[in-house]
Amino acid sequence: MSDLQTLRFYATPPHDCSYLPGRKAKTLFVDPQAEVNGPLYSELSDLGFRRSGSHIYRPHCDSCNACVSVRIPVRQFSPTKTQRRIWRRNADLKVVSVAPQLTIEYYRLYDRYITERHADGDMFPPSPSQFMSFLVEGEQPSSFYEFRDPDDHLIAIAVTDELEQGLSALYTFFDPDEERRSLGTYGILWQIEAAKNAGLDYLYLGYWVRDCRKMSYKTAYKPLDMLVADQWIRL
Repeated sequence: MSDLQTLRFYATPPHDCSYLPGRKAKTLFVDPQAEVNGPLYSELSDLGFRRSGSHIYRPHCDSCNACVSVRIPVRQFSPTKTQRRIWRRNADLKVVSVAPQLTIEYYRLYDRYITERHADGDMFPPSPSQFMSFLVEGEQPSSFYEFRDPDDHLIAIAVTDELEQGLSALYTFFDPDEERRSLGTYGILWQIEAAKNAGLDYLYLGYWVRDCRKMSYKTAYKPLDMLVADQWIRL
């Protein structure tokens, strides 16, 4: 079993940045052959690593530190008036945890979400193989949280990893027609409560980039911890 002292890392060549146009990025990957158990994955998460399928990674750019890891201390979290309204608006939803898997129902929702919301991003066009490699593959404890309306229609899925100290919100996709519900926000609020109810301390949200509009929503959750120079700082 690997640990932080024996773990090997590999850096990619420079590639186009997904967040800032015109920039080049590099990514540091954990050796894909390494055995990364739950405690080690939890340690890596506190060092700013994320998971995408079977890959555990973090930004490793030569002259840029724009990507900042952020997490919500769930016990201290204080919802805004807008967030409380969104919570009440979705009180009719049923949430069930299932194992990560590819089904026709899940993929149809994912395909609509990517096509209608992110056709300008690097995840377009979606495909079943992309769904599998991004959301299903991997050895870490993970769940698909199904959000269903009173008619049992699937309207959102939150993909969440389980850490020793918290939950890690990997990705949420939802029905684009349900804009009134603000399902992206509700998914985060629900995961905050899930972490708190499980006796955990944090919900990890991945990276925040100041100059990337699509990342700006993460600072709406207060207080927020940011990983700066390998130290977590609370805002």
